[in-house]
Amino acid sequence: MGTRKTPDRVPAEARGGNDGYGVLTLAGVPIGQAQDAPARLAEALASADVVAAEDTRRVRQLAAALNVRLSGRVVSYYDVIEVRRAAELVTELQAGRDVLVVTDAGMPAISDPGYRLVAAAAAAGIRITALPGPSAVTTALALSGLPTDRFCFEGFPPRKAGERARRFSELAADPRTQVLFESPRRVAETLAELRASHGGDRAAVVCRELTKTHEEIVRGSLDELTAWAAGQEASGGVRGEITLVVAGIGQAAVRAAARAAAREARRAQRHGGG
Repeated sequence: MGTRKTPDRVPAEARGGNDGYGVLTLAGVPIGQAQDAPARLAEALASADVVAAEDTRRVRQLAAALNVRLSGRVVSYYDVIEVRRAAELVTELQAGRDVLVVTDAGMPAISDPGYRLVAAAAAAGIRITALPGPSAVTTALALSGLPTDRFCFEGFPPRKAGERARRFSELAADPRTQVLFESPRRVAETLAELRASHGGDRAAVVCRELTKTHEEIVRGSLDELTAWAAGQEASGGVRGEITLVVAGIGQAAVRAAARAAAREARRAQRHGGG
């Protein structure tokens, strides 16, 4: 099958009498502070005919923080209603209304709603564009200190134990740096499972609350990070948005560097506390 180029405007004979299709825009929103938002996001929020938001309360809070008045209709667009809402939004676009899609944080369609709408809009010949914004995936990868030339993004690990074990077993043999999302409630368990599949000396990094007030980057081996998470559990658990970055197989130099960095961090902590 050849590639298909989506036109800026669908020819009149294909529009069924409409003046023209609207534009679907995927907008990345800050993963932390609202002030990280680009100026184009404020403009898009103010001008969109329809704002499809993962959480309508969150997008209103973001608009208020950016001193933006939402002039268009705001509708919810989250995973449970994604299929039904995608069809409704395509209808809005075919009627000539511009639709802006935003999630709670990061980029739509990346472990967040958006993929189905993009696929449906593309099939209908609707113009699709993006306002690129911050992503926890690339931010955590850049901050990790692990190799960035080749990496894979795994999203949230499967919930079922058997599926998780199979996925982690596959990743254990992957030479690429691995980026995963995880719930703070499950991060201790996930780190323990990664240690079992990848080996305790595999280098990894826990990125918590990226770009927010309580941002924390914890580096070490999976042995060390599993112990760290267990200690956090004893004092109330890990809190906030979590992104895990794990070294690929064969990155011995990376593991050595991570251990050295962890030792230096502990030494500095003792010096600072003493």
